[in-house]
Amino acid sequence: MTRTAVALAALIALSAPITLAACSTEEQMEAVDPAGDTVADVAAEPGELPTAVPAATGAVTTGGLVTVLDDGDGPELCTFVAESFPPQCSGTPMATWEWADHPEHEDESGTKWGSFALTGTFDGTTFAVTEAVPAALYDPTSRAPEPELTTPCEPPAEGWGVVDPAMATQEAMDATFTAAAALPGYAGSFIDQPDDPAAANDPTRLVINVAVTKDAAGAEAKLRETWGGALCVSEAAYTEAELNELAMELQKLPGVTSSSAAADVVQIGVLYDDGSLQDWADATYGDGRVEITSTLTPVA
Repeated sequence: MTRTAVALAALIALSAPITLAACSTEEQMEAVDPAGDTVADVAAEPGELPTAVPAATGAVTTGGLVTVLDDGDGPELCTFVAESFPPQCSGTPMATWEWADHPEHEDESGTKWGSFALTGTFDGTTFAVTEAVPAALYDPTSRAPEPELTTPCEPPAEGWGVVDPAMATQEAMDATFTAAAALPGYAGSFIDQPDDPAAANDPTRLVINVAVTKDAAGAEAKLRETWGGALCVSEAAYTEAELNELAMELQKLPGVTSSSAAADVVQIGVLYDDGSLQDWADATYGDGRVEITSTLTPVA
């Protein structure tokens, strides 16, 4: 059965790493410069934070819809979009963009904006557009599916099910997550539930997942005091606090668009990585601990 995981903890999102259209405060927009200082060679020694966004050597694409906005200072590929009307944007300057060539946009109070899937070139500072597909013509099936969290435990011989119906309620679930967060070595938790609309929010149809860095058996016994539904307690290498601390630290990377942490991995979204940022992260923190994904990717 296909399952959809819903993360409940260890998320420190700045924006959506694919659409680049999540909401952000004006303070966040002012605090982060998506382009950063750009130099030809952005390689950094392990432990030394990179200071520039790498340039792409060939054509790149957003791979999905992004917001393009112009408030009078020139068009930008938005990394952050603030809630307002008209919206406000902080992002990367765009070249070769004429609104007359892209009528599928809104125009209000001197601000123009619209959603497009873009292809072009990126020199580390400016994105030069060569092709733009408006939202109305964009095929979302062309996007790669996003990874899902899945239950790591082997299911019981009789399958996942309810052990004690009296403790498989919404109230019991809330109490269980509260108890999980207080466990020694707590590393995170999430819900794994069937990909079935009829099962949404049904405590008897889901698996609570909790990870700890020590004494998984003791953690499971503790959680069984409050939870009578399906439960998976697994071992992790890092606590939630350790992962969150690293995720916060890596928000200083040039071109960062999002940061989150789950399942022993810190996920960092950046505007563009030619591989040098991932190489730096592997050399600094060890292979597999940090996963860097790029909004702009090479055209296949």
